[in-house]
Amino acid sequence: MASLKTPTLKSPSLSLSSKSRLPSAFSATFPNNVHFSRSQPQRRFLIITASAASFSNKPTVLVAEKLGEAGLTLLKQYANVDCSYNLSPEELCTKISLCDALVVRSGTKVNREVFESSGGRLKVVGRAGVGIDNVDLAAATEHGCLVVNAPTANTVAAAEHGIALLAAMARNVAQADASVKTGKWQRNKYVGVSLVGKTLAVLGFGKVGSEVARRAKGLGMHVIAHDPYAPADRARAIGVELVSFEVAIATADFISLHMPLTPATSKMLNDETFAKMKKGVRIVNVARGGVIDEEALVRALDAGIVAQAALDVFTEEPPKQDSKLVQHERVTVTPHLGASTMEAQEGVAIEIAEAVVGALKGELAATAVNAPMVPAEVLTELKPYVELAEKLGRLAVQLVAGGSGIKNVKVSYASSRAPDDLDTRLLRAMITKGIIEPISSVFVNLVNADYTAKQRGLRITEERVLLDGSPESPLESIQVQIANVESKFASAISETGEIKVEGRVKDGIPHLTKVGSFEVDVSLEGSIILCRQVDQPGMIGTVGSILGEENVNVSFMSVGRIAPRKQAVMAIGVDEQPSKETLKRIGEVPAIEEFVFLKL
Repeated sequence: MASLKTPTLKSPSLSLSSKSRLPSAFSATFPNNVHFSRSQPQRRFLIITASAASFSNKPTVLVAEKLGEAGLTLLKQYANVDCSYNLSPEELCTKISLCDALVVRSGTKVNREVFESSGGRLKVVGRAGVGIDNVDLAAATEHGCLVVNAPTANTVAAAEHGIALLAAMARNVAQADASVKTGKWQRNKYVGVSLVGKTLAVLGFGKVGSEVARRAKGLGMHVIAHDPYAPADRARAIGVELVSFEVAIATADFISLHMPLTPATSKMLNDETFAKMKKGVRIVNVARGGVIDEEALVRALDAGIVAQAALDVFTEEPPKQDSKLVQHERVTVTPHLGASTMEAQEGVAIEIAEAVVGALKGELAATAVNAPMVPAEVLTELKPYVELAEKLGRLAVQLVAGGSGIKNVKVSYASSRAPDDLDTRLLRAMITKGIIEPISSVFVNLVNADYTAKQRGLRITEERVLLDGSPESPLESIQVQIANVESKFASAISETGEIKVEGRVKDGIPHLTKVGSFEVDVSLEGSIILCRQVDQPGMIGTVGSILGEENVNVSFMSVGRIAPRKQAVMAIGVDEQPSKETLKRIGEVPAIEEFVFLKL
């Protein structure tokens, strides 16, 4: 399970670049009118940074890989800039103790050793690009260092490259060019296909996907898209129809991939999905290599299911020279050039420079990808509820059927505490994290949760249900509702028509206690199978036996029912992911009316 790790805040001294102690009483005003005072104890969440105005010298920024001149100019206006390229890991660790910020691209590994070597001085790492695989986020957070990236500047460049590959593939440009250069003139061999009137399925309708759709519409293509978070009105505004994943792959003449690589999207295009595609489909990938099972793609090309493919990204980069996929005659390849335009490189440089300078000034960065610092006493008390909040979000989003755009989420907190004594921002952030991260490359935390939700058209409202009793425990339960969507598991729909899941913490462990209108009680550890069944003897034993035969360990099992011998919902906690064959066997049990597997 992805978790949000937060560093411990040690009072009364903090590790800042000056090594100076904070005075016994001080106050500071942060963006959005957030005020903090040391004179009185407060339950507030803060990013602790120090601005240059606090010290006599400018901060120092180490730029470890080439950055556009416009970005360097911005950095130099605020800080001392050290451009040192091609540093060895040892050299980077030596230099970092003298730096307040570090700017890298994808080639520099910013691991735990780097943060430990900084001695607490490093306050921000800027990744000039989108992916942050080369930065140890957990170590950054533990050392109180903010990590920011530049997610928007590459958008147009990536979209243009996608269209370039689309057209080049359709007209065999790369193959014909290579042929002519060997002295051949094979006009009949390289007859292409037209784009006009063809159906393009855009899988992933975010910034890049929507820009590809705009350009494809200009080429006369019919564009459909699949993205569970894409607002239907935004799609309609550019003439795009949102459809389910199954409809998209079954009807498309061309498929263009623009989703992030997550556990949910890994090898999304595989033997099974290729078999469902229209024969002769053509595929473009400028997203992430891992979303395609490359061996399955070779098989689909050889079988004629996929007519052509154009790839800018690969599971392993660079791919092996003898790669069957790269060497395939009907595959066009480029070496991860999606962001490689002069304009995009300058745009990335400016975007990351602005983010780094803002962070050094103490501003809350919208592109932050790790957690802010949280007071230790608040974190300790809320820790099990933070885990519960994220898991309820993950459960709820997995219950949404494909093609149903998520717009409205309602969160209810049942507590005996007064509203002023229960700060729910961290809990809301974790619910947002649970809903968005499973199918997104965005890293959600307290800093960027509300901004990220807003960017995706996701409206999260909160209500507090005040209970009688002792306020010793911060929360009795958390309930998450998603409105105006279809569900993969009809029993998760409540009487009022929303997907509804509810949970509470028991003995420090998060539990699922309600699905739709059914009361259950299952520990939120491992994964869960939900089954709606006819309430009759032997059901627990039947399903348990099927799982046992497949060596799947059951951790918890709970049954909630409407009335004896009527409908019931069985919630089963499992330690391992059951095979497709195992799940199929469960679905074939006559008394089971529907079931769903939910991965936590």
